[in-house]
Amino acid sequence: MAAGWLPFFFQILYALCAIGLGFYGLHALWLTYRLPSAAHFFQPETALPKLPLPDNPPQVTIQLPVYNERHVVVRLLEACARFEYPSDRLQIQLLDDSTDQTTGILERQVEKWQARGVNVVLVHRGQRTGYKAGALKDALAGATGEFIAIFDADFVPPSDFLARSIPHFLGAGQEQIGFVQARWDHLNRDYSMLTRCQALALDGHFVVEQTARQAAGYPFGFNGSGGVWRRACIEDPAVGGWQADTLCEDLDLSYRAQLAGWQPLFLPGLAAPAEIPPQLLAFKRQQFRWAKGSVQTLMKLGGPVWRSGWTLPARLAGLFHLGNYLIHPLLLLLLLISPLLLLLGVDPFGPLAWLSLASIGPPLLYAVAQSRLSPRLWLRRFAYLPVLTLLGMGLCLNNTLAVWQALTNRAGPFLRTPKFHVQARADSWQQSSYALPLDPVVLGEAVLALYGLGGVLLALTHGKWWSAVFLFLYAAGFGLMVGMGVSQSAHSGGKHPRHSARFRAIDLVKNQGR
Repeated sequence: MAAGWLPFFFQILYALCAIGLGFYGLHALWLTYRLPSAAHFFQPETALPKLPLPDNPPQVTIQLPVYNERHVVVRLLEACARFEYPSDRLQIQLLDDSTDQTTGILERQVEKWQARGVNVVLVHRGQRTGYKAGALKDALAGATGEFIAIFDADFVPPSDFLARSIPHFLGAGQEQIGFVQARWDHLNRDYSMLTRCQALALDGHFVVEQTARQAAGYPFGFNGSGGVWRRACIEDPAVGGWQADTLCEDLDLSYRAQLAGWQPLFLPGLAAPAEIPPQLLAFKRQQFRWAKGSVQTLMKLGGPVWRSGWTLPARLAGLFHLGNYLIHPLLLLLLLISPLLLLLGVDPFGPLAWLSLASIGPPLLYAVAQSRLSPRLWLRRFAYLPVLTLLGMGLCLNNTLAVWQALTNRAGPFLRTPKFHVQARADSWQQSSYALPLDPVVLGEAVLALYGLGGVLLALTHGKWWSAVFLFLYAAGFGLMVGMGVSQSAHSGGKHPRHSARFRAIDLVKNQGR
């Protein structure tokens, strides 16, 4: 009797996973459909008009949270110190939690820029209490600005960033704008296959998802960097300020602000370039933090979102947004169940057939993003979609572990994504002490790659050709993660003291020369 129920149980579980992924694909289709039809909205350069600054612009504080970022902090501070904004209305706070020579570099840079008349202060903490959220919260008491701009260490914002973003807070009818988010651009898109794939994914998020959510009146998130907050919004008792109970303090604060009645504004025409992680392990660490933090925010705010006064489509869109990373456990379950169904004589690909329409959602979203962003280069950039697809499937173990930690309320540190100052293809990161060592997850990925290959052979034996193709994608995805991770680790010398000392010496000379 039990054996008879087993195929039914696995089929039901498989169908539920397939339906969940189908909803994700349909959501991508819906966001692509909800893009504004006006031609100017499809061109980020002219998406919103440039507004002039008033004669007496408001006070602005730029907060730069930093933790062991010696390769990039000089580049970041230089960019912010050269902003085209009245110097007497501008303050720069360097929020430094570093435990390495980054602090010494910052001390010299602060002294240099202060001598040039720039109002920059170093706020150093001995303890990383609350991590990034804690640093932002603690420094707010010493901020002089009515508006707070935030940039992570890997960003190089354009000199007119404030001149183009601050006016959107001002004037009649703009009093409820709580935060403004710029579109992320990429300093090193063409550095490697990995950075090209990440750029393709990020462009899809900013050019289509963020733009469509704004146009449809759906909630959307502050992305943690490349944006400006109204201080009154952060300090609103109904909002609650920066909180460190999730790893996505930016997403958490932005949703609490919108639930309290504050309005967001996305500026697709204002680009803030940043460095994409060139190391696979750094990318995986970033994804782990985003996945865990997003699900933590879903658990924290899912109820308030559903009970809010937003329209039903807006509430559903908010829940889909917060739960976006739940697709990774679904992907992993599909892989684990498929060979078992084959052994039980069931074709696992069958339930997926009706989802064929939904499956075009993500590819279409990425294609539309590139065609809008770069009409002449879109096809060349979109050509990396197959590799991005394999990366997405290969990430499902890493991100499932993150989701599991969030669902089981397991605490964990805020693990930074290392930045290496790589922009040109000749730039190197492998000898930096920030390069991450191979993590144990690679063993699980290797096992899943072999499991997927076993499933391919089993499908071919049973004559299930489409199931074989489906399982091969998993095997290739996990194989890509293992191969790239091991290869990069083998060529990385950051773990060897003599290589680290050489990199630090070169870096110190470069920073002193600025």
